Amino acid sequence: MTITKSIEIRDVIKFGLLAGVIVLSLSVIGFIDLLGTRELVAGMFTLGHIFMLAAPFGMAFVSAGKVSADEKNKALGYGFLIGVIAALPLVVLAILATSFDIRQFLPNVSPSLISLLTFGQGLTVGSLILVVVTGILGLLAAGLHTLPDRFQHPLITGLGWMLIAGTFSEILLGRVRAFFGRGVVKLIFAGKALNPIAALIIFVLAAGITYWLDTRAPKKEETVEDIKKLQKMTKIRIGLGILLLLVSPLILGTYLTEVANNVGLYVIMGLGLNIVVGFAGLLDLGFVAFFAIGAFAMGVLTSEGHLGLGLTFWTALPFSVLASTLAGVVLGIPVLGMRGDYLAIVTLGFGEIIRILALSDMLKPYIGGAQGILQIPKPSIMGFEFIQPESLFYIVLLGVLLAAFISWRLRDSRLGRQWMAMRDDEDVAEAMGINLVSTKLMAFASGAFFGGLAGAIFASKLTSIFPHSFNLIVSINVLSLIIVGGLGSLPGVVVGALILVGLPELLREFAEHRMLIYGALLIVMMLAKPEGFWPSEIIKRELHAHEEPEPVSSD
Repeated sequence: MTITKSIEIRDVIKFGLLAGVIVLSLSVIGFIDLLGTRELVAGMFTLGHIFMLAAPFGMAFVSAGKVSADEKNKALGYGFLIGVIAALPLVVLAILATSFDIRQFLPNVSPSLISLLTFGQGLTVGSLILVVVTGILGLLAAGLHTLPDRFQHPLITGLGWMLIAGTFSEILLGRVRAFFGRGVVKLIFAGKALNPIAALIIFVLAAGITYWLDTRAPKKEETVEDIKKLQKMTKIRIGLGILLLLVSPLILGTYLTEVANNVGLYVIMGLGLNIVVGFAGLLDLGFVAFFAIGAFAMGVLTSEGHLGLGLTFWTALPFSVLASTLAGVVLGIPVLGMRGDYLAIVTLGFGEIIRILALSDMLKPYIGGAQGILQIPKPSIMGFEFIQPESLFYIVLLGVLLAAFISWRLRDSRLGRQWMAMRDDEDVAEAMGINLVSTKLMAFASGAFFGGLAGAIFASKLTSIFPHSFNLIVSINVLSLIIVGGLGSLPGVVVGALILVGLPELLREFAEHRMLIYGALLIVMMLAKPEGFWPSEIIKRELHAHEEPEPVSSD
């Protein structure tokens, strides 16, 4: 027997007020107004409407999950109430903006914002519409949560794909025009927004495919036939994934391929730092140092402007990776006895030392100082130069596959199990006979290997490097992406890189507000899924161990 605490009315009020405050904050800083000019579905709603209604929808959905199983009928009423309460701060803002000149205090509260909040229907009618719309939306969100998983998952997936297609419709429009011409573009898009019929088709297709895949997935009671079927589907998916990767530069075009190349470099670095932090539990804030060493080594060995070695990319690559690997060992030796915050501070200092040395006059004759290294040749094979992003994509992809394969083999090896034992408890690991010195040094060296590999590809990709490209923010971004994706998870590194590196690039049309979206996503993710978007099973069990219900004694 277990006891489940159901949500109370005061919790509903808190959820509603929190949603209202979130939307109010986004409104007064001008975020909602800015996105209000960007249509997702032509003639129906804008991206501003989505952000205005997302908080009430999300809070109502979460509240429905906190209602006990025998009180599911209350979930719909609670969802409606949350939506109504969330609209009240916006109604107050609209009243104040029409009654007083508050733009001297809140300059972003413009007439266009008030028109957006009231759906262009005036204060009285528009406020009533706002309350009704948010209330109904909260009701629908709560109702969605009460549906069985076989219906809930496809509906959420279909809605998500429709919103994604609408958000990036301008990019999709260009690719559709390149492949199918203007006639097909007019069928799918109206201006820069999705045509309502096209949006509906995307929703139905995504939901239908998801429902079909869910129904064909093997159940928990797997038979031999189910296992064979799952293995066959896995092989098919892997084959299709490889084929899609090989032809993706043709599909993506130059701009999106360049974004994919940047994501790939961060995936390589993320896989390296994932060994140090995710597998071994060693907090490293100076990972950019290995990235810089690999890049400068490649520049020095291949550029003809400094040492005059003039090596090719493929000849210089092993030496670049070796240099960063040795730097990992050098860093690991003095920090063998450090843990936690102390280790983080030392590695942070190491990263700054490398950057300062790259800027110094002492090394200027060799690596160019603040002027950096220029004229680094592109990779080439049998006379073919990888100049364009479409061709460089395959070099980056080769590096990602190599890093992923090595990481996968290390994770399941004896050394990988030693890292994970050391991550859980160093004292216990040492008592079990694990040599902490060699294990830590192998972690730092392995992580540095991938950092140097990414740096070497980065130098050849840009053909010129400068010390200012290797700031602390690179280390922070790499650490953030493995946390967002899931510590210790190899697929999580890819997911984290797509979200934290690819997404801000694709949102450049929203100017400085794209970083607000970036920060809000991090906060929501840390609150809703602290284990990451694609966590490893071990980390997931550790973070959710306290959520398992405890049996209640009949006494």
